[in-house]
Amino acid sequence: MLAFGATFSALEVVPLVLIGFEAYENLTLSRVRPWVAAYKWPIYYFIAVAFWNLVGAGLFGFFINPPIALYYMQGLNTTSVHGHTALFGVYGMLGLGLMLFCLRGLTARRVWKTKLLSLSFWSINIGLALMVLLSLLPIGLMQTWASVQHGMWYARSAEFMTRSVIQNFVWLRIVGDTIFTFGALCLGWFVLGLKTGWSLEDATVSFAEEGKGRS
Repeated sequence: MLAFGATFSALEVVPLVLIGFEAYENLTLSRVRPWVAAYKWPIYYFIAVAFWNLVGAGLFGFFINPPIALYYMQGLNTTSVHGHTALFGVYGMLGLGLMLFCLRGLTARRVWKTKLLSLSFWSINIGLALMVLLSLLPIGLMQTWASVQHGMWYARSAEFMTRSVIQNFVWLRIVGDTIFTFGALCLGWFVLGLKTGWSLEDATVSFAEEGKGRS
């Protein structure tokens, strides 16, 4: 039963990766079918789902889940690495993509001003990556080494976590957090603009006309 459960746990990444491939295929169709261009940014978020699913749920998930890794690494910042990239990277991006997909349908005859969407997409993804690479992952690896040498109790202790080198990495997280927050604010401002109308072009066009104008 352990092997059976582990197999299905490992296979959970497959459906969302397939969603990403489907999203990428739809994006390439935008060059052939102009109306698909109207859904460019929702599709981008679906592609981000596939990326973070591969990295967060796949790479970082397998990184901490083998039995020997669980013994030394579970409950340290290595778990937070997996949690951030797999939870928000996958389900957060999926939720944002579905939200934009629905909003695109609600404004079907209007052209979006997408500068804020571009800023939000790249800021959110880059900010999330920097959170992990500049802070969570280095701390997690140092905790893992401490756990191997001295035990889990030491890797989680106040004595270890208040070391100057650890605190430096904690403060480095501000870089990723700031970029991520900027992206979230841009997205919120764009959605608010859809309500007030300033995120929309003055012209009223069909999807086909919009796609031709952007090609």
